[in-house]
Amino acid sequence: MPELSHLDKYRFRRDLEAIEKALGRGTELVSVYVPPGKPISDVANYLRNEYSQSSNIKSASTRKHVMQAIDSILSRLKAYKEPPANGLVFFVGHKQIGADQTDMVAFVLEPPEPVASFLYRCDSAFYTEPLHEMLIEKDTYGLVVIDQGEATLGLLHGKRIEALKNVQSLVPRKHRMGGQSARRFERLHDQAIHEFFKKIGDLMTEAFLSRNLRGILIGGPGYTKEQFATGGYIHHELTKKVLAPYFDVGYTDENGLREIVEAARTVLSDLDLMREKDLVQELMEEIRKPEGGLATYGEAHVRHALELGAVDTLLVSEGLRKARATLKCSNCEHEYAATIDDGADLGPCPKCEKPALAVQARKDLVEELTELAQPLGTKVELVSRESEEGELLLKAFGGLAAILRYRVA
Repeated sequence: MPELSHLDKYRFRRDLEAIEKALGRGTELVSVYVPPGKPISDVANYLRNEYSQSSNIKSASTRKHVMQAIDSILSRLKAYKEPPANGLVFFVGHKQIGADQTDMVAFVLEPPEPVASFLYRCDSAFYTEPLHEMLIEKDTYGLVVIDQGEATLGLLHGKRIEALKNVQSLVPRKHRMGGQSARRFERLHDQAIHEFFKKIGDLMTEAFLSRNLRGILIGGPGYTKEQFATGGYIHHELTKKVLAPYFDVGYTDENGLREIVEAARTVLSDLDLMREKDLVQELMEEIRKPEGGLATYGEAHVRHALELGAVDTLLVSEGLRKARATLKCSNCEHEYAATIDDGADLGPCPKCEKPALAVQARKDLVEELTELAQPLGTKVELVSRESEEGELLLKAFGGLAAILRYRVA
């Protein structure tokens, strides 16, 4: 199966969020994972057996809800002669909606990677952990920033930097002495550095050796990083993965991890994170130009530029949770299109000011804008929240901005 597009991954993460918000009053939410190649008849037989067993559940409401969920999955299975290439995942059950009321929910997903094994689980929440593991970025780099005072180890998973370990050294600071005391102090100082480097090398082995890393980046201020990297402290298998050059960074704490990723832009140029950083920085450069340059932001301005065909690249935050909806007032019959926040109150009708609005139709805003952009030859870039630039796009620009082909009024 081809790798999921950025839009497909966005949809998948959005569905996961909705699935994980559903909570049952008891163990009445049913999760079923069907691997590719497993006969549908075997799955159906297993579920029929669970249906029979669930008749023994003591709570009448839980018994009823579990049996309804299993029956619903059995009905949905009839649409398949065999599982798709990556298998199927069903999430069905009754979620709480308040005031001791429940509502039936059902999700059927084709996962981004093959389901490893058949699984049936009935609990108060849907079981989604295997799907999160499928979404973890496979391009992972080891990060090490080091000087004589401290070192920090971390990982770069696709767009996300994870700090693993910060270690302070016990290397004594150099001070002025003369004669034999100076020579003795120098020996002790060198020995302390050796022990510290050895410790960091052991921690790298522990943290990195079992992982399938694409490479390891080493950085720090001054010459210490070269001393460590070339001094035989790193496991020989990890040494093969150390990427040249070593990077000059000013910090050796978590800030240093972010700094080394930024310093290694050319080495990491094929990563989505670097592409996103470059795009947001290009946007900022255009905004800083007199009268705004070839850039615009905010939904109204971006939508206007899209409709004119003036947008070269549309930047959309993956953190957006809005919908484009058709709203109608039951009092005055006024109907109009608007963008609404997921789960937010619709407010009063703009015409008669009565709280009588109802949603007639809705579409996720990211998908609606993507459909608007693609026929016009506009590139659509979904920007994560994992970088400072991604967070800036969401918070400062409302999650929507555009790099233009030409200026628009």
